[in-house]
Amino acid sequence: MSIEKKERLWTKSFIMLMIGNLFVFMSFQMLIPTLPPYIKSIGASGLQIGLVTSLFSIGAVIVRPFVGYMLEYKARKGLVLIGAAALLLITIIYPLSQIVVIFLAIRLVHGIFWGLSTTVNATAAVDIVPNSRIGEGMGYFGLSVTIGMIIAPSLGIFLFKITSFSNLIYISGVLGVIAFILLAVVHYQTPEAVKNTKKSDLNFSYLGSLIEKTSWYPAFITFIATFGYGAIVTFIVIFSEERGIDQIFLFYLFNAIMASIIRPISGKWFDKRGPGGLVEICLLITFAGIWTLSLSHSDVGIAAAGVLFGIGWGSLIPTLQSWTLASTPAERRGVANGMYFSAIDLGIGVGGLVFGLLASSYEIGTLFQISSVFILAAVVLATVENRKVKIQKQHTLSS
Repeated sequence: MSIEKKERLWTKSFIMLMIGNLFVFMSFQMLIPTLPPYIKSIGASGLQIGLVTSLFSIGAVIVRPFVGYMLEYKARKGLVLIGAAALLLITIIYPLSQIVVIFLAIRLVHGIFWGLSTTVNATAAVDIVPNSRIGEGMGYFGLSVTIGMIIAPSLGIFLFKITSFSNLIYISGVLGVIAFILLAVVHYQTPEAVKNTKKSDLNFSYLGSLIEKTSWYPAFITFIATFGYGAIVTFIVIFSEERGIDQIFLFYLFNAIMASIIRPISGKWFDKRGPGGLVEICLLITFAGIWTLSLSHSDVGIAAAGVLFGIGWGSLIPTLQSWTLASTPAERRGVANGMYFSAIDLGIGVGGLVFGLLASSYEIGTLFQISSVFILAAVVLATVENRKVKIQKQHTLSS
């Protein structure tokens, strides 16, 4: 009996792309908790402080359809390097913006190039990863996002407290330079269908580049799930202050550890069995994590919630991305990636806003419990789709 040989995943290009993407996220994420206090220090109002996040999200969402369109006919390397270079340049000029309106304008531009960079980097990764190992490969690639999102904000807060904002920016800039160098040495692979397509062959439609019809459903589930998660992201620090929990970093620490351990396992599961069952399990574990968090009054409870989130949410996000991409033709994966990341940005952004309006009426723990309803809604949506797929398969086999 012949044993089928696995296609190679760990190439030099995949490793360099993954580490380069990690440094992109590190450079960016360390600024997230520090930009609001900085803009406040130069005279911003409460509304203007809120716009720091809103304008960034708007820029990212607006640009992604154009990026998805470009990825249908453009090679990957140029777009990846333009994104990395633009993010580096914008980061460096932040300290020069002492006028609030100019700062907010820069923030909008930053969002535009962040939308470009995240979309093209993920598309470049899926082009490099073998189709037979897409779940496993994108799971590993997703670690560069998760680790960056967990480590960098804490690093940013630490540096903001012990040094000046300008020095923080310079350190972020150094990480951006490292990212650019690593991304420059990657040998990118552009699908043949993209190579053979010219801009003149395509008719641009903003809606057509905003939504990929073949894979809109997993992106919609992503939006519903991240809508619920928006409450956690927005209020977890305030929650820890309300409950008198000092070691909130334990939530992030155990989240990162468990996500790193479980992602290769969930990625291999996806490659063997597809998203059916896996998405529902990840969502239910996340649901348990939200309730554990909402009922926590100690460091032990926070750590337990971090473990559940690391297993559930840490596997869910790359699984939903893999599901989205696996349902999409190769030449349209740029559009699908843009749709997927926009679903995350919109879900967290709108969720944070809605739960922010409810925060004056409910205790934060109760707010988390309300948000868990959206996780259950995502379970129902995933179950309906997977049952539909099973029925179609049975019908095909019987005919």
